[in-house]
Amino acid sequence: MVNLRFGMVLSDTGGALQKMVLPFSMGLGGVIGSGQQYISWISINDVVRAVDHIIAKKDLTGPVNCVSPSPVTNAEFTRTLGRILKRPTVFPLPAFAAKLLFGEMAQELFLSSTRVVPERLQKSDFCFKEPTLQEALHSLLT
Repeated sequence: MVNLRFGMVLSDTGGALQKMVLPFSMGLGGVIGSGQQYISWISINDVVRAVDHIIAKKDLTGPVNCVSPSPVTNAEFTRTLGRILKRPTVFPLPAFAAKLLFGEMAQELFLSSTRVVPERLQKSDFCFKEPTLQEALHSLLT
């Protein structure tokens, strides 16, 4: 049995990314909190592929991190999203404001720092189609 552990799943149809696109598209995006906290993320496209891969790998058991091989800081995430949307990212969002806007999701996804890598997934010969944030956001948002 495999115990999947997911990072922030990036999707163009819901979740945190969908909530960020509107303010970023309006030029109101910026770092959340200090910006130094790490985000372990994965695109929805790679999630689907990873789950299929894990089902096929009968010898893979235990905890498996379902995250991209490229965790980024909040500041890096902000710059990359702004670049993809062709918008400036100069308006920081203090931690208290993030909690008001995103509720519990703010603490779990944006304000806490978790730098996780998909070691067991990669050792099982899984190949990411969108291993970098630039590739994932470009695929989802353009």
